[in-house]
Amino acid sequence: MPGSGITLEARPVRGVVSNGMLCSGAELEVATEADGIMELDASLAVGTSAADALGLEAVIDFEVTPNRPDWLGVVGIARDLAAAGLGKLKDVSVAPVPGKFAQPIEIRLTGGDACPAFAGRLIKGVKNGPSPAWLQQRLTSIGLRPISALVDVTNLLTFDRARPLHVYDAGKLQGGFIEARLGRAGESVLALDGKTYEITPEICVIADGSGAIGLGGVIGGESTGCSDDTTDVFVEAAYFDPIRTAQTGRSLTINSDAQYRFARGVDPESLVPGIELATKLILELCGGEASEVTLAGQAPAPPEAVAFDRAYVKQLAGLDIPASRTDEILTALGFKVEAGQVTPPSWRRDVEGKADLVEEVARIQGYDALPATALPEMPAQSGGVLTIRQGRVRAARRALAARGFSETITWSFMKREVAEVFGGGQPELVVTNPIASDLDCMRPSVLPNLIDAAGKNARRGFPDVALFEIGPFYKGDQPADQVTAIAALVAPHAPRRWDGGQPDALFELKADLMAILDEIGAPPLQTVQGSNSAWWHPGRSARLQLGPKNVVVEFGELHPRILKALDVDGPMLAFEINLDAVPEPKKKATKTKPAFLPSALMPLSRDFAFVVEDKVAAGDLVRPIQAADKALIASARVFDVYRGTGVPEGHKSVAVEVLVQPTEKTLGEAEIEALSAKIVAAAGKAVGAKLRG
Repeated sequence: MPGSGITLEARPVRGVVSNGMLCSGAELEVATEADGIMELDASLAVGTSAADALGLEAVIDFEVTPNRPDWLGVVGIARDLAAAGLGKLKDVSVAPVPGKFAQPIEIRLTGGDACPAFAGRLIKGVKNGPSPAWLQQRLTSIGLRPISALVDVTNLLTFDRARPLHVYDAGKLQGGFIEARLGRAGESVLALDGKTYEITPEICVIADGSGAIGLGGVIGGESTGCSDDTTDVFVEAAYFDPIRTAQTGRSLTINSDAQYRFARGVDPESLVPGIELATKLILELCGGEASEVTLAGQAPAPPEAVAFDRAYVKQLAGLDIPASRTDEILTALGFKVEAGQVTPPSWRRDVEGKADLVEEVARIQGYDALPATALPEMPAQSGGVLTIRQGRVRAARRALAARGFSETITWSFMKREVAEVFGGGQPELVVTNPIASDLDCMRPSVLPNLIDAAGKNARRGFPDVALFEIGPFYKGDQPADQVTAIAALVAPHAPRRWDGGQPDALFELKADLMAILDEIGAPPLQTVQGSNSAWWHPGRSARLQLGPKNVVVEFGELHPRILKALDVDGPMLAFEINLDAVPEPKKKATKTKPAFLPSALMPLSRDFAFVVEDKVAAGDLVRPIQAADKALIASARVFDVYRGTGVPEGHKSVAVEVLVQPTEKTLGEAEIEALSAKIVAAAGKAVGAKLRG
């Protein structure tokens, strides 16, 4: 039941099943008061439609898309229905009402583009009161409460012509003028909904000599509202900027019928016709004498003509109809059709090109008339459909998952205080309208989100996690400042062992990192220690780079101070690969790998113990050894580091195993000694290494 919300269903009453109920007029919402059970005319036959019996009108509820504000009026919908062949559109032209005297109220426009056009007319000697039953019934049927004849006329035209209007009690206007301007700091207005709204300089207001009396395009003010005592009424029809009107409604949380239409765009050529039609209705219902219409400012220019070849309908949509039918449809929709071009009507500002015209023709002709045509077959791309970057992301994702990492997908935002800890938080990266208070800044790194995810897992009893994420982080607000990262994090909390032995999680992470770099085809990188970002542990972290400036990876243990700031327990180890810093490989003539040709000769190994300074990284020693003779040296690896007796202070002894793989012949002692000399010379030249005595 519309008045009570009760759903009728068969129920037993005193042992007899009742299939209905007796209702009052209020329960059926056909009367404002409930004076007992509603009595129907005895002449009505059983089976008569309830709508006919109660005198109700049929109401069709439409969901209107944002690009069609003309559908927010009955005439706009009727025009489209008539163009589609469902009836004939009635004459909706408006005859002007001659003015009997000059319009005495000055109209001022000082708000710029907030209100570029404003039309007004004074009607004297009106007698306001309840509107007639037909008008009240129409408003009630769409959920509006009838107020008075003057106000009901404006509401009727809002829904009938999509033309919001407003009426002012002219006797309450002060200063002899009405002005559309921007708000001033400290102003407020008591609106017709009984609420007081604070005004800002971004809001368009309607004002008189007393100050703001309404919010332009949104809602009128209480101070100049019409009542039963109103005898002189000023009728307003204006054009308000859609974007500013939408922002005003959003900032003040007002969604009036007028605001809903102005925010989507009202027909700019409906100002004077809207006032003329309102005048006609007011004079019929309330009497009075109308002044001339005053139009201040200029509404936006009408849409420009579009060059249009009728054959384009078939070319774009495949719809094979005569050119005359195309012209017939466009004309019925209000378009001005000429040879070679079509001009959209003032209420169709969404039509900007010939594709829009084709859409209109196809829509009215019927989408079921469109032919079903298969798309042409496209030959498969020989080089694959993925770019190098996409291929690398896919390879890294599969490799990390295969090595036991779980993928996370987190926000690209974070709390600004956390972003500042990781070198971000610049003003240009702060989100103006964040979805949550703790997501107000674009992230400068993926690691904080992984740390937070690991902390949440630990608080739920899963401290030993391995997580990764592939996504963007932001160095600035320009497109080039968005960087794709491959980040992974482990929180090593292995179970206790009876023998006390534990693997070194840092070197396990490094092994994972090297495997991922190999998967994405990264070139050999140089390892540098001691100059990482501030969130890394200074003694247990390093970075990999190409040249002196191109940092590709930072990895190691996260600083305990950072973990404490994020309220998580350590230790945590991580790496972050800047995928954009990894150069793309040169294109090869073939994707096949070279043939595997194992040597028939036995390999041999030689151990070297080099004394180097403590600051020398092991990788800086191994690289020149491997490059000493690329034809013979298959690999070189560090197997021991010693400090103590026999090694000078500030130095260390690094033991390296070199694997030699002959390919053409077995090496003699002299050749092995010559190769050893080359290795010692290369190490000495690169890092000043000397053989330990």
